[in-house]
Amino acid sequence: MSQTTITLYTRSRCPLCDKAKAALLELKEEWDFELEEIDIESSDELTEKYGLMIPVVHIEGEEVAYGFVNKFEIGERLQEKKVGHIG
Repeated sequence: MSQTTITLYTRSRCPLCDKAKAALLELKEEWDFELEEIDIESSDELTEKYGLMIPVVHIEGEEVAYGFVNKFEIGERLQEKKVGHIG
């Protein structure tokens, strides 16, 4: 079975993005997933799509959170998707 991928859409100078990344890194200590970070400013399409929503979190392509990212809600989503638990 392949490893689950969480994608974090961010941009520079974004305090909420920094908090979301920190929360996801904490979750990574407990859950087996790959964290991919994408700067929306690298793409006009992504900037248009996510502009004011960031940070945006996708699990396997499904949008699960944006703005204030709650670590516990993401953990619940990982459990629902039966992602491997490390701790």
